[in-house]
Amino acid sequence: MTSTPAAPVPTREAREAALDLGAFVTASPSSFHAAAEAARRLCQAGFTELREEDPWDEIDVRGDRYVIRDGSIIAWSTPSGADTSTPWRIVGSHTDSPALKLKPEPGFTAEGFAQVGVEIYGGPLLNSWLDRELRLAGRLALADGTTVLVDTPPVLRVPQLAVHLDRQVNAEGLKLDPQRHLQPVLGLTALGEADVLGLLAERAGVAAADVVGFDVVTVDAQAPALLGAHEEFLTSARLDNLGSVHAEVEALIRVQADGPASGAPIALLVANDHEEVGSASRSGAGGPFLEDVLVRMHAALGGDEASRRRALASSVVLSADAGHAAHPNYPERHDPVTRPRLGGGPMLKINAQQRYATDAAGIAVFASACTRAGVPYQRFVSNNAMPCGSTIGPITATRLGMTTIDVGITLLSMHSAREMCAVADPLWLREACAAFLRG
Repeated sequence: MTSTPAAPVPTREAREAALDLGAFVTASPSSFHAAAEAARRLCQAGFTELREEDPWDEIDVRGDRYVIRDGSIIAWSTPSGADTSTPWRIVGSHTDSPALKLKPEPGFTAEGFAQVGVEIYGGPLLNSWLDRELRLAGRLALADGTTVLVDTPPVLRVPQLAVHLDRQVNAEGLKLDPQRHLQPVLGLTALGEADVLGLLAERAGVAAADVVGFDVVTVDAQAPALLGAHEEFLTSARLDNLGSVHAEVEALIRVQADGPASGAPIALLVANDHEEVGSASRSGAGGPFLEDVLVRMHAALGGDEASRRRALASSVVLSADAGHAAHPNYPERHDPVTRPRLGGGPMLKINAQQRYATDAAGIAVFASACTRAGVPYQRFVSNNAMPCGSTIGPITATRLGMTTIDVGITLLSMHSAREMCAVADPLWLREACAAFLRG
């Protein structure tokens, strides 16, 4: 049953969890950095890395392991008694966020400015990228076939046109041409060459001539912060969906630290890249990464296809992705009855068109986890006139046939360069995920 928090002031534990989420976001300016930061935390908790290129045997897949593919990571904690009939409890999320992404030949000049050519990644709220100090982050591919992570301090800005030169902007609204109006400035040409690729190479400690490819995005440079009369809000970039990645990593670490109970499922985390652009990539939820890992794990435990399919049939996926809170300035944009709130706990995301994978059986599983964790939860359904987005949930359910539940914390300003959640909610999502993983 849906419940609501009793007190508006966040607890100390909730505040600490929100601040730790802020630290996770700061360490994760790109999907590649998010996978690396998740791995760092897992290593610190005793997890060890497996490489996809190596053979896996039974010893390899038992215990606490993780594997990285590009900007995605899968990690698991296998109970000692696990066999080919042991089901999985899987928490899933995505590491990428909407952004402005560097074009292949990014440098150009105009009106005495050195600028950087970008294209739109995902569905950002474009006006939110204006007049902000921006960093660059991602990975560089080198001539020898290796890759290195890179990030910069604030070096870019997309300056907005002054109101004196657009007298109707407040009356008629801001109209942005993504090609003409969103190219950031990097420097003044009068001061000499401003080479963005040279800057990235220098930051990464490699020779510019060795850089043959790159996946680099712009990111908001402002640090996460607590806000509100009681500091009840967290404002930050990339809460969609690093809020879920952080909660699930920390939940898996807690389940591993507690030790699995007898008969416990295999607790597994998957954080996919490229959800914001449709998930159709080798590291996205539409690709084979999760299935590859599950197949190899099960085979290493001695299973065959028939026993694997039986294990999948009794497994459950919790897909966590941020959702919309009812907006105080736009109440008509939401369902008139179902009104999720900031600070109301994680929400079950439900859609008749299966844009979310939640069904009645999945609701019962999540409700049970929240009850055991002592966590309130709420529901989300779209206004019929406002089609909703989607998540990795329906894709994962379609690929693997497992019962899948879509949940997430509520946000305001989703897909803005800077989003907003309640301080209470990240902790509640973490605790709900941990209870779910325990089975």
